[in-house]
Amino acid sequence: MRTIDASMLTTELSSLPTHVPRVVVSGNLATPWTLLEVLDEVLPEYRLFVLNVQTPPPDRPGVIVETPFVGPGVRDRSERIEYLPMRLSLVPRLFTSTHPPDVVVVHTTPPQGGLLSLGIEVNILPAAIAATRRRGGLVIAQLNPEMPFTTGDATLAVDEIDLAVEVPAPLPEAPLASSTTAAEEIGRRAASFVEDGGTLQLGIGSIPDAVTRQLERRRGLGLWSEMLSDGVMGLERQGALDERRAICATFLLGSAELYLWADANPRLVLQRTERINDPAQIAAQPGMVSINGAIEVDLFAQSNASHRAGRVYSGFGGQPDFVSGALHSNGGHALIVLEAWHEPTEASKIVPLLRSPATSFQHSAIVTEFGTAQLFGKSAHEQALVLARRAADPRARAMLEAAAAHQSEHHDRPPNAPPL
Repeated sequence: MRTIDASMLTTELSSLPTHVPRVVVSGNLATPWTLLEVLDEVLPEYRLFVLNVQTPPPDRPGVIVETPFVGPGVRDRSERIEYLPMRLSLVPRLFTSTHPPDVVVVHTTPPQGGLLSLGIEVNILPAAIAATRRRGGLVIAQLNPEMPFTTGDATLAVDEIDLAVEVPAPLPEAPLASSTTAAEEIGRRAASFVEDGGTLQLGIGSIPDAVTRQLERRRGLGLWSEMLSDGVMGLERQGALDERRAICATFLLGSAELYLWADANPRLVLQRTERINDPAQIAAQPGMVSINGAIEVDLFAQSNASHRAGRVYSGFGGQPDFVSGALHSNGGHALIVLEAWHEPTEASKIVPLLRSPATSFQHSAIVTEFGTAQLFGKSAHEQALVLARRAADPRARAMLEAAAAHQSEHHDRPPNAPPL
């Protein structure tokens, strides 16, 4: 690893091959903005591969953003974005097949004892670094003493980095989600599926936060989750987590307090996407309860968490990986949680049939503020009715029950089937 300043980086980047290079950068809240700005000034054309970018990246002719998960920084752009529909567990395969990287730019800690840490964002980066080094490409680090030192697949030997630039700066924080009465009720219902000794996968937002608050009296819990946010600290402080089990994730998205908690924390192990999102690894976790949100759900229990108003809103992410893995776990459950009604459009989020691509299907239950629709083992008609009667907003139930009756005309159902 050779440490240089930003002006010297300009010279190094000028020597890249003349073809349009593919640049992989840290995503979420770990994007190395200072080095990305330098790169954008030097390269007339490049392809930027990034997951869930939070702030708008360079937007000009010559720059194409490639992403399997559309973040808020590019959500309203279309002409220069290439969305790659793919389970997150499979994304690392792109780097050795159809999307080989030429440059990787990561945001890391300064060296400590010959090692650097990727800190709050591991995810797909180890695979990208390995693929780039095999191709003779360039790996660049933005060294930041504010980045927490995390272990597992987060650690890199200094000789895995070609160039490094020191850029001390506070890390961005995720905005705190405000709680609602509906979120608290959904959290209470979802938490009832989690037993002592079980394992959790949670996202970010008011509903996952409500779930963690409901679980503080549980004991022996494990965390095997794509991401971790501030709720994990509450579970740890209340003694809900099993001290014999590592807390495992691929990235952190939270507050400065979370980053301070993560720094040199021996309980926290950040691992690469190929492991955390592997359905077989998920299934191996005892009592795995996967809790994921959705934009809408239909009467066939298909979940849409990726498209809104006919446009890509996010992407598959890890939802299909965790739904599949949790259903195969001993004592596991795959839950979809959502508020039943979308107030801005005055429309039900439980609909007769999705008009957007499905993100996942065949869940254990759909949980809303109005109730829990237990789905596992039910026929198609029973599934539709229980969604309409037990999870939908009362304003939508008559419409949904009529749609369920219409759909049942296309399925064999015993004439004397018992009521739900």
